[in-house]
Amino acid sequence: MHIVLVEPEIPGNTGNIARLCAATGCELHLIKPLGFSIEDRYLKRAGLDYWHLVKVHIHENFAEVLELYKGHKFYFNTTKAHKCHSDITYQVNDLLVFGKETAGLPQELLADYPENCVRIPMLDDARSLNLSNAVAVVVYEALRQQDFPGLR
Repeated sequence: MHIVLVEPEIPGNTGNIARLCAATGCELHLIKPLGFSIEDRYLKRAGLDYWHLVKVHIHENFAEVLELYKGHKFYFNTTKAHKCHSDITYQVNDLLVFGKETAGLPQELLADYPENCVRIPMLDDARSLNLSNAVAVVVYEALRQQDFPGLR
């Protein structure tokens, strides 16, 4: 599976997600601009000593990812979706796309792929989950559906 972070802003969140990738075998895609340096000490601290286990791709923009992964399924995670993340049948090479912490995914991107937008259920008064928590919820649901391939 692939985790795509569009313009992530908080190094600790990205580090936590990298650690999740290390534990699950997911590939991590970071879309520029990043709100931090990939040398950031907070990023490295959050990922601890797992960075050597993570396949990280840095992309100039989201169009680059769309081009590289033509034919793959993309799922856009947003609080604005009507479909629940657990209603999807995930496949091994799907791309799970998440937006930046302060704004989520760009509205034009969501408008281009309305049938591929999913959300995590939560109370109406809750604005959103922390990015790294949201990624973990969706990734583990996708992996559960596949009987946790390669994991013990």
